[in-house]
Amino acid sequence: MSDDKNQTRKPAKGPERKANRRGAARLAAVQALYQMDIAGAGINDIFAEFESHWLGSEVEGDKYLPAEAAFFRDVVSGVVRDQAKLDPLIDEALSKGWPLKRIDAILRAVMRAGAYELEHRKDVPGRVVVSEYVDVAHAFVEAEETGMVNAVLDQIARQFRANEFARAGG
Repeated sequence: MSDDKNQTRKPAKGPERKANRRGAARLAAVQALYQMDIAGAGINDIFAEFESHWLGSEVEGDKYLPAEAAFFRDVVSGVVRDQAKLDPLIDEALSKGWPLKRIDAILRAVMRAGAYELEHRKDVPGRVVVSEYVDVAHAFVEAEETGMVNAVLDQIARQFRANEFARAGG
């Protein structure tokens, strides 16, 4: 019997990594976007729930690091606002025959958040954005799927941050 009340996905158990407040915000944003996708929750409900119960709290025995709330809100609201623009970009970067709608909801959330940040958060280097979201994906899925996240976000990064990748020789 499933618990319909709690629609979030827990990160897989494994070696704990040190994460900064922004990294914790990325993880929380992906969780929030996933919950919105699966449960159809509204953005205001998501903000209220995550800011009061998830950001820097213990939930169901898992300790969540304090997250940068403003960054969390920016990523979640930006993805919601720009999803109609982000989804075709992600779709184009995916292998042919694998449209975004066929991708697991948690990976859709990771790729949407990463694509948003690559386009709008120029204060964060593109390679850092890609690496951070690959790490977030790794918390939920196997290495093969994180490779797909890496490839998709790298391709999107080269569209939005071509100058960064040209300078770095990559």
